[in-house]
Amino acid sequence: VLQIAWLLLGYFGLFDLGLGRATSFRIAAQHNASIGARAETFWSALLVNVAMGFTGGLVLWFCAQYAFVDHASVSALMRPEMLAAIPFLAASVPIATATGVLTGALQGREKFFETNSISVTSTVLFQLLPLGIALFWLPYLPALLAAALGARLVGLSILMRRCWLELVVGAPIRISAEAMTSLLRYGGWVTLTAIFGPMLVMADRFAMGAVLGMVAVAVYSIPYNLASRIAVMPAALTNALFPKLSSAAPHEARAMGDAATTLMLCLISPPVLIAILAAEPFLKLWVGAQLGASAAPVARILILAFWFNALALVSFTRLQARGRPDVVTKILLVQIPPYWLALYFGMTHFGLRGCALACLLRMVMDFGLQSWMSDGVKMRIAPVARYGAVLVGAIIIAARVSDNLLAFLCASCVLVVLILALAWRDLPSAMRARLTAYRPITAGLRWLS
Repeated sequence: VLQIAWLLLGYFGLFDLGLGRATSFRIAAQHNASIGARAETFWSALLVNVAMGFTGGLVLWFCAQYAFVDHASVSALMRPEMLAAIPFLAASVPIATATGVLTGALQGREKFFETNSISVTSTVLFQLLPLGIALFWLPYLPALLAAALGARLVGLSILMRRCWLELVVGAPIRISAEAMTSLLRYGGWVTLTAIFGPMLVMADRFAMGAVLGMVAVAVYSIPYNLASRIAVMPAALTNALFPKLSSAAPHEARAMGDAATTLMLCLISPPVLIAILAAEPFLKLWVGAQLGASAAPVARILILAFWFNALALVSFTRLQARGRPDVVTKILLVQIPPYWLALYFGMTHFGLRGCALACLLRMVMDFGLQSWMSDGVKMRIAPVARYGAVLVGAIIIAARVSDNLLAFLCASCVLVVLILALAWRDLPSAMRARLTAYRPITAGLRWLS
């Protein structure tokens, strides 16, 4: 029941309406504005988001009543407990939406250390407080949800304090209809992306379950979930880049975007190469020889797909920072029909590998469209093609030569040295200087030379 509650709460996070991102964009764009202008944006965003949060809470109240009490297959003894827990679940929605705006406001001021510290504190409390209630009192559902709600309130109060000091102290509370309209227009497109995104991310699993069976879903989901973790570091980089891009002039934004793409290529390509080469032995060790052997070819293709996805995040962020989240949503909508067609064709003709190839095709298409819309004819293909060729070579070697251990190790070493040389050559000079000043790296370079 608790897992279903968290699932419902995750869906009702859509009532944020993208205002967290919209607030970050607008406050970053007001980098040199007066404190009164930033305070007006902050209070307008907070008012809209809290109102939408309370609306979402009321809707969730009735939905939870329907899901938990009227149609849940539970004993009659459990129903009163579930009914008593619903108010706490509903109260979580406005807290979640308000947290999104407060976090976006601080990120717009580039206060990433503060937001991450508060997020970690709140998340730890979110795990430990309900556990403490269950361990030292009893696993009573309303009490567990109340403890989780208390953890979120702690994070919300700290965020509010930081926003007050950073954004609005000394400025009057003022609401602007123009600011609210602008925020809702921007946030509406972000919300559409959040709604239609799962149609691309989750459609393959539903289709596989219907056509190939549920075992195929398990074989595909294991490498998919692993490969998707490639986006963790690029997402952190682009979140830090977003407020700078929002306040930069067009030529500065382009230079920062090019530098970010180059840095992304240098940082993620070597570990992605190693992941492709190590996919089969790792999966066999982790989930067993039979399942690992079936999942490995899918894993190698999906790792390459998420490499393209990570690179697309830079253009995605640039478009949102230019105030064009509508372009991001339209690119997403354009991809849905060809992806579904490719998924059906690949699934019916090539099984799970066809599904993985359809995913790769979709992410290459996404990268190309995002890059074209953010850069136009000036988009840089050559650096991506160089690294991509090495990664494709790794997929071929892992598929064809893995049975011959000596040949596989020799070819793998050649590819690793090649991609490290490319990354070192393309690494920004300032970062290369920092790394060469690090003694172990200096000693390694001397040894190689």
